[in-house]
Amino acid sequence: MSKWRVEIEREADGRWIAEVMDIPGCMTYGATRDEAIRNAEVLALRVIADRLDAGERVPFVEEAFLVPA
Repeated sequence: MSKWRVEIEREADGRWIAEVMDIPGCMTYGATRDEAIRNAEVLALRVIADRLDAGERVPFVEEAFLVPA
């Protein structure tokens, strides 16, 4: 499994925005760069957990496990 790419940018008002590029809509803000990154990581894990709970296919997670037949 490859790592998820997080893009980080500072807004004009000083806030930081972090977006997990491999998970549509996974974007968060933070007062600091580190806070924005941490918030994005937490949100990404929540999105994945919600999708798995709903029975949705999550290819980048499903491919990370090897389950013998």
